Amino acid sequence: MSCLFCRVVSGELPAKKAYEDEALIAFHDINPQAPVHVLIVPRKHISTLNDVAADDEQLIGMMHRRAAAIARELGLAERGYRTVFNCNSEAGQTVFHIHLHLLGGRPMAWPPG
Repeated sequence: MSCLFCRVVSGELPAKKAYEDEALIAFHDINPQAPVHVLIVPRKHISTLNDVAADDEQLIGMMHRRAAAIARELGLAERGYRTVFNCNSEAGQTVFHIHLHLLGGRPMAWPPG
């Protein structure tokens, strides 16, 4: 198995988990770009947003709902936070297994990057 996030999902690689259930795993990024940087990752391998199928729509919604729940748990909900999907290399995707970034704990600039 060569996908980094598939290896985290399987337990082959350790992660500081923020949440997990039968569909998702969320863990703190090892290279955080904000004081709080959690990745919400589906257990199902989907390479990019371009590969999301109609039957994956519920999964994408679950990822966003879980990001909001984690933000509440970590005290970010009232202050504000950002969620980001990157799609392909030019957008900054470096692991080709979809994942939603939850960033917070500092003011965010616009436009990003």
